[in-house]
Amino acid sequence: MATTFAYKVKDREGQIHSGEMEGSSQTAVTKALRDRGYQPITVDEKTESALQKEIRIPGLTDRVKLKEVAVFSRQFATMINAGLSLLRALSILADQTPNKAFSRIIVAVKADVERGTSLSAAMEEHPKAFNRLYTAMVKAGEIGGVLDDTLMRLADTLESQVELRAKIKSAMMYPVAVFGLVVMIVAAMLMFIVPMFEELYADLGGDLPAPTRMLLAISAIVTSYWYIIIVVAFGLIFGFRRWIATDSGRATFDAIKLKMPIFGNLVHKTAIARFAHTLASLTKTGVPILQAMDIVAETSGNAVVSAAVLDVKDSVRDGESIAAPLESHSIFPPMVVQMIAVGEETGALDTMLEKIGTFYDSEVQTMVDGLTSLIEPLLIVVLGATVGGMLISLYMPMFNVINLID
Repeated sequence: MATTFAYKVKDREGQIHSGEMEGSSQTAVTKALRDRGYQPITVDEKTESALQKEIRIPGLTDRVKLKEVAVFSRQFATMINAGLSLLRALSILADQTPNKAFSRIIVAVKADVERGTSLSAAMEEHPKAFNRLYTAMVKAGEIGGVLDDTLMRLADTLESQVELRAKIKSAMMYPVAVFGLVVMIVAAMLMFIVPMFEELYADLGGDLPAPTRMLLAISAIVTSYWYIIIVVAFGLIFGFRRWIATDSGRATFDAIKLKMPIFGNLVHKTAIARFAHTLASLTKTGVPILQAMDIVAETSGNAVVSAAVLDVKDSVRDGESIAAPLESHSIFPPMVVQMIAVGEETGALDTMLEKIGTFYDSEVQTMVDGLTSLIEPLLIVVLGATVGGMLISLYMPMFNVINLID
């Protein structure tokens, strides 16, 4: 496990510098500082307070974002291309990475490499930061002697994934925010406004309209059992998350997502774009096709696509082309199958896959723009109809207030 060391060093001009560095041992940190041209004066292990240890929450504070891995890959590729050794490049990257969890992972990778482990094998020990796609491409780059080119290609692939996710999030952010606003407004009205009208109507007497009675009944349930509703809501969310964590649950949910109106088409195009970009990166790097298809299935992000890719892999193992078995799976549009077939025939499969990925990236962007412009007015209508409907239900008895007075 990596430890934080506080150091004081002297540079070539005699200036004194101090700071902190993650390292597997005091010797490793001292060596890393010397590699950078410093003369270590003191290197001491830094102890954490009990509070600092408590606030390190597994799964939250140790998260490594995809964007951080993309930046790391591009910087790593640039350093190697400039002639820096693996160990020195990793030392510099560990020191300048702002995410402490990622910095500790880089230090651990460097320590393994120092002991003679290959870079890809060292990265395989940290799947939270380096997934199977990443380690397979790094391994192919090591074998082919083109690690810098491979890392640069990885950076491009990861950045395109980050950009794609950002597009989807931007399309979903507005509807989610408006939905949250609607829920808060409705809850506030049911708990605080509607009970006031209930007392008024009780004083007036008479029969209330059906919409008003229904609204008063819902308000009474929410006011009396709000804590049960919250517990049930959290229970449903927890149960749903547990269900989609299972293989069958994930497969069912992914199939439902593909069949959703409007959004299903967006999910479909996003999955095809990811499939094409990932397979293109792997084939271009020189990863064997069967291993590449295993990785594509694992990193596809959709169980339907994953099952289709694994089925295609079995056919390829038996000597078939990729395009022929792809045609039997409706998840892959005819245009995709035809372009892959042309790519196989001309020996330019990676180029065709990149073109497919680029085409579907633009399709996703167009859909996101269209959905954003369409959803805004629809959500305003939903918000107005919900709040307006509640107000009309509350004020309907007022229109007949004379008849309600005994």
